[in-house]
Amino acid sequence: MTSHSGAAAHPAKHAGPFRRYLGYTVAVAAVALAAFLLYRTLSQYDWPELVSAVTAVSLYHMLLAIGFTAASYLTLTGFDFLALKYAGHPLAYRRAALASFCSLSIGHNIGLAALSSGAIRYRFYSRWGLGAGEVAKVIVFCGVTVGLGLSILGGVGLLVHPDLAIDVMGIPSSLVTLVAVICLLWPALYLVLAATVERPLRFRGMTLAMPGFKLALGQVILGTVNFAFVAGALHQTIAALADVPYLEVAAVYVSANVATLITHVPGGLGVIESVVLYLLPRAELIGAVLVFRFVYFLLPLALGSLLLGFSEVVLWGRGRRR
Repeated sequence: MTSHSGAAAHPAKHAGPFRRYLGYTVAVAAVALAAFLLYRTLSQYDWPELVSAVTAVSLYHMLLAIGFTAASYLTLTGFDFLALKYAGHPLAYRRAALASFCSLSIGHNIGLAALSSGAIRYRFYSRWGLGAGEVAKVIVFCGVTVGLGLSILGGVGLLVHPDLAIDVMGIPSSLVTLVAVICLLWPALYLVLAATVERPLRFRGMTLAMPGFKLALGQVILGTVNFAFVAGALHQTIAALADVPYLEVAAVYVSANVATLITHVPGGLGVIESVVLYLLPRAELIGAVLVFRFVYFLLPLALGSLLLGFSEVVLWGRGRRR
């Protein structure tokens, strides 16, 4: 996060034909890549395998998983809405929601989310008057919000189910408790800094402008709620096949998500399955994880791709009329 700057002039007034056509090319490429990712992921599995995995999860649990997924993506739109305020260029919620869903539904599947979803965010926000620096602030703000949510949910999971970390890593329970406390303390420190620090922080040539306390509190709440919803979606698909406590699933998902962030594997393909099966070694759960992938990654990917393509046509038409 860097210090605030004024809104940039609308790029449409200054962009030449090359930049405009480059933007169209990027949009088309994003839609094509999303279609390829959808095909590549589905091609990993045989059709009978897909059918058996889906039918193994009851309609009741499937609908609950879809509901938690929708709640997660709705929460993610709040990330962008707050981030735009932090960047000093607030927009109407409908615009933030459109950019957020299109960018994240595709970015979650591409990997390197800050770059992939960031490119699509820039495509939207540059039309609405944001400069590159302001879009960068939005991306960093959202990234910090993700870190806060992961840390809090992970800390709670470690405190409630320390046996997972003890069994997997072979470390004493006291160290697990220490890690859990650290996970919960740094969000609290973040809130304290947001409430007390008014000048930008400087570290090794970088400038960090802390958000106001209300924005920081919003980050903590939305970040945690989002991952609670994602874990809820995974828990529903697993609950259809095995009796596993919610917080245990949440702790496992946080571990899988951290592994995904480290490896940058698109959509966590193979990473989530490997971590879940390692921490919860039950063969039948691979079907549950597969259904979770359909619900949380592939269904939003298909919807986000269609919405991105439609928005490109609509916004391109409006640009021509102007």
